[in-house]
Amino acid sequence: MERRGAALVTGGGRGIGRAIAEAFAGKGYQVIILERDEVAGWEVQQLIRDLPGGDCLLVPADVGDEQAVRRSAEDLERRRLKLSVLVNNAGVSRATPLAAPMSDWDEVVGINLRGAYLAVKYFVPLMNSGSSIINIASTRAGMSEQDWHAYAAAKGGLAALTHSLAVSLGPDIRVNSVSPGWIDVTGWQKGGDRQPGRLRPVDHAQHPAGRVGRPEDIAAACLFLASPEAGFITGANLVIDGGMTVKMIYAE
Repeated sequence: MERRGAALVTGGGRGIGRAIAEAFAGKGYQVIILERDEVAGWEVQQLIRDLPGGDCLLVPADVGDEQAVRRSAEDLERRRLKLSVLVNNAGVSRATPLAAPMSDWDEVVGINLRGAYLAVKYFVPLMNSGSSIINIASTRAGMSEQDWHAYAAAKGGLAALTHSLAVSLGPDIRVNSVSPGWIDVTGWQKGGDRQPGRLRPVDHAQHPAGRVGRPEDIAAACLFLASPEAGFITGANLVIDGGMTVKMIYAE
């Protein structure tokens, strides 16, 4: 398999991040996983290394910790690794009602938004010309559930950060975001947390595409945005939600 360069995926140990890591490995990339859950990270590293030609390196770190991200970048520099792709996927999702402690707000915004900025700040010097940054935002940037203030603010900020970075880093580096809708990640957890999906027909029926999303749907979009075929796409936000956010809903 032809080696395509190195792809760093933050939060690559589970869920959408795990699917993205496996997808890039399957296309011949050396995959670097930045993950604070070492058990999940080791599991994915071994899985990728067991693939024919699979090459994966786990870097245990919390993306919300600036010094940890800086040390991770220094470690990759010592290894003389150059990045072709950076996927800012790491995130936490949690309701933060107004009565919640500010520490909840700080953690959600710190990992989802500040963490992505830190990854760009410290890993961009390791990126090749022609590289691609992909931020995993969310349809929550444009629609909300009650009390999900910090998550909505962080994902909205990440979408805005995307076009700002695209202007600053172009033309050498393209920057885009992907906004997933409802994605069923139950089958993409570490071994002890993996469960079968419990989706109902009504859950699928809410989507004009006819089904709830899968992590593979997001991984495929990331592969496209990192490819030469997307060479004229930067500063964009790609919504992947099976049409759920464009469907008008009326009370019965």
